[in-house]
Amino acid sequence: MKTEQKRWFIELSYNGAAFSGWQRQLNASSVQQTIEEAISIIFQKPTEILGCGRTDSGVHAKSYFAHFDTEMSFEPVDLVFKLNSILNNDIGISRICSVDNQLHARFDATLRTYKYFVLFEKNPFEIPFSHYIYGTKPDIEKMNFAAQLLLGEHDFSCFEKIGSDNSTSICKISHAKWTKNESGTVFEISANRFLRNMVRAITGTLLEVGLDDISMEKFKTILKSKDRSQAGPSAPAKGLFLWQITYPNLKSYE
Repeated sequence: MKTEQKRWFIELSYNGAAFSGWQRQLNASSVQQTIEEAISIIFQKPTEILGCGRTDSGVHAKSYFAHFDTEMSFEPVDLVFKLNSILNNDIGISRICSVDNQLHARFDATLRTYKYFVLFEKNPFEIPFSHYIYGTKPDIEKMNFAAQLLLGEHDFSCFEKIGSDNSTSICKISHAKWTKNESGTVFEISANRFLRNMVRAITGTLLEVGLDDISMEKFKTILKSKDRSQAGPSAPAKGLFLWQITYPNLKSYE
């Protein structure tokens, strides 16, 4: 049964190892295309889904939001069940809720949080989702000191993938901290927006600070340089998770 067109938000998680990222691409498997194909089967018509942002190939998401518009009538719980029945185990749909037709999954997100997992002990159950560093362990105190220099609103061109077409490279980072855990360390970073490859570039550069390959003075110079070639290498994609997305009043739609 059809009704007037409404906007729906989907919250999902995915293992990014098998995908070339969220965004649909030619000749590559993406999370967006996989979900669009599944929901189009259920609705029996092409249905476009717009995500909260890109993720690099191989990057995971614990919590990712997307939206779609449809005039189809359905029970959200039933659609969650049907999508999870069609999708393979790399993607899990946790909820679907009706929202204001003007709420946009990408443009209305107010805060994005990523976590990056670094492993110091060889654990076969964690290695697929962590960057394993053997031998010398990075100095977490040094990395946290450098991470504090990231806070605030700055031009982060030095951590942006070369060739990106963003209208601006200015982001506002509100949180950046390394925390020890049982098997290594976790880097958590939150900002209003991120540039392409930015989190992995920051992580890789901070790890070089912790391993004394980049001095604190050099790190400060990198931040001012606006030159990606000055910063360290990007950390491997498999350790990175999009962890949380914040929207104004989204809970009120539950």
